[in-house]
Amino acid sequence: MSGEKAGPMGILPILNETPGKKVVVMKYLLKRTALMAVTMLLVSLLAFVAFALISGDTATAMLGTSATPERLAALRAELGLDRPLPMRYASWLAGFFTGDLGMSSQYRQPVWDLLAPKVGVTLWLSLMSFALIILVSIPLGLWSSGRKSGVLGAALNQFCMAAPPFFTGILLSWIFGIGLRWFTPGEFPNAGEDLAGAAVYLFFAALALAIPRIAMTVRMLRSIIREEMGKDYVRTAISRGGSRGYILRRHVLRNALAPVVAFLAQTLAEIVAGSIVVEQVFAIPGLGRMLVASISNRDYAVVQVIVVILAFWVVLAGTLADLLNEGIDPRLRLGGGAA
Repeated sequence: MSGEKAGPMGILPILNETPGKKVVVMKYLLKRTALMAVTMLLVSLLAFVAFALISGDTATAMLGTSATPERLAALRAELGLDRPLPMRYASWLAGFFTGDLGMSSQYRQPVWDLLAPKVGVTLWLSLMSFALIILVSIPLGLWSSGRKSGVLGAALNQFCMAAPPFFTGILLSWIFGIGLRWFTPGEFPNAGEDLAGAAVYLFFAALALAIPRIAMTVRMLRSIIREEMGKDYVRTAISRGGSRGYILRRHVLRNALAPVVAFLAQTLAEIVAGSIVVEQVFAIPGLGRMLVASISNRDYAVVQVIVVILAFWVVLAGTLADLLNEGIDPRLRLGGGAA
């Protein structure tokens, strides 16, 4: 059967199946895309309405103590705040496609112009952290699955899982920043002028985010592989002369990856939340740091856009995880249909 052919894991191998199965796959993709779009629409609506109902508005915050009824009315008309709420929401939602997301009351500049460079910083931080988790945890989990766990290894794993990212970040800053002077804590280099320096700086922040999740992923993968290695199909393969490494790569890893992929998708979502704290520790000018500052300054026009951007990242991570899991195990397609 074509579904049993070896090939790269993911959604692409499925597209090589029969025409009937291709239709099923395309329907699944459309369904997931539609679900993601509806979810984001609801998130954007809740974010907009919640901050629109909070007492005060952008015009009041921008004018401050010099606000008078006449000046407030004029500025609200200029910013479009005098329009009905549904019209304001429709205009704000369209702004995600046109770049017009309102005006920051704190910085007196368009929200998207303020956030655009910070989105890139947070995106690189999150992707770098996620790459570290995959590159370290999967090989380490495979390696540790065939070995006994000593007291020191178990204690180190527990410590890494328990250490919060802000503590790990402070420790890394002290060792590699203050001690070894590989970077200067609190001084994030301009990527346009010093790309290598910015990458090194982000690497240690990403490592602070990744360490607890690496420990969790290693422990999870090790446990799943050990459980799989005790099953009948593995014993049968061993009795036929297959080596442990071959069986692990050819059979066990594929069965073990589905729950790990789901866990990694959750990790990708949590990295975004963790970056809010880590960006404070390392003084990185990303979305997390801007979110904290905007909440403190009651700059709701900025806060609501950041909330939607972070929510989109979380929803996208969950959707990609579902697609990858369906590619790894086609039985999951459309709620467990036969492969």
